[in-house]
Amino acid sequence: EPGSPWENGYCESFNSKLRDELLNGELFYSLAEARIVIESWRQHYNTLRPHASLGYKPPAPATLLWPG
Repeated sequence: EPGSPWENGYCESFNSKLRDELLNGELFYSLAEARIVIESWRQHYNTLRPHASLGYKPPAPATLLWPG
């Protein structure tokens, strides 16, 4: 059935984490505040937060070491 949660597990997983880790604990007083807080959370989620599928490593390490 189109639009069912099991049709796109990646989006459903992300939406669940966004809701559980951020939205359920925040009260926004303006759209601008919501945008700033959500963007900060998104940056953390995409760069620093450990992901189980990556062996609990962050998806984008803060420092990359080049050989040489």
